[in-house]
Amino acid sequence: MSHTGPARTEQIRANIRAARARIEEACEKAGRDPSEVSLIGVTKTYPASDVRILASLGVTDVGENRDQEAAPKAAETADLGLNWHFVGQLQTNKARSVASYANVVHSVDRAKLARALGDRAAAAGRRLTCLVQVNLDTDSEAGVIGPRGGVDPGDVVGLAERIAEHEALTLGGVMAVAPRDGDPDAAFARLQEVAGVVRDHYPRATVISAGMSGDLEAAIGRGATHLRLGTALLGSRGPIVG
Repeated sequence: MSHTGPARTEQIRANIRAARARIEEACEKAGRDPSEVSLIGVTKTYPASDVRILASLGVTDVGENRDQEAAPKAAETADLGLNWHFVGQLQTNKARSVASYANVVHSVDRAKLARALGDRAAAAGRRLTCLVQVNLDTDSEAGVIGPRGGVDPGDVVGLAERIAEHEALTLGGVMAVAPRDGDPDAAFARLQEVAGVVRDHYPRATVISAGMSGDLEAAIGRGATHLRLGTALLGSRGPIVG
């Protein structure tokens, strides 16, 4: 099947429509306004042509997990004025690259990374919004960091302070990935609590980035403001980069 052209555009258009219907239904159940929920199209393993299709259909917030994929896509679609969200685990040595194109980094989980991103953004004359990634694995409080990364809920405010005090960074709020084998509602309820604590200290840090294609309803029910959707928008297929 061709991954460009009218057929691909129509497929993605239908997927967006279906995703928005799910969001509206979940918002209705939660007593929320759908306008409070932003949709981020996560384009990992999908080509830059899909990024262009998403943009043409009104999805201008785009997310990536790996700098090796994100940097060339951001360069190739620089004419579109997109908001790039970096949502994956990030090594400090990639901070310079990510700070050159990302608008929001969702996965800040240590002070060293926050400092590196801030210093690189400052050097590039840019400002970055950062979210504290919260580890929702139940064993995190025993000091075990889950495979998806994140900081223990008890350490979130300390890291938020490090972000907020850097002149080139804006503290946006929090992000989390639900544990693979856990109850997403319980996990996102915990995140909502943590988000409230952060907002008590930093009232403008209102972002709760939670929910992916399989658990967006639970996330919306627990206050998510940003959903990270890949499969729901672009379908399931093998790695294609370009």
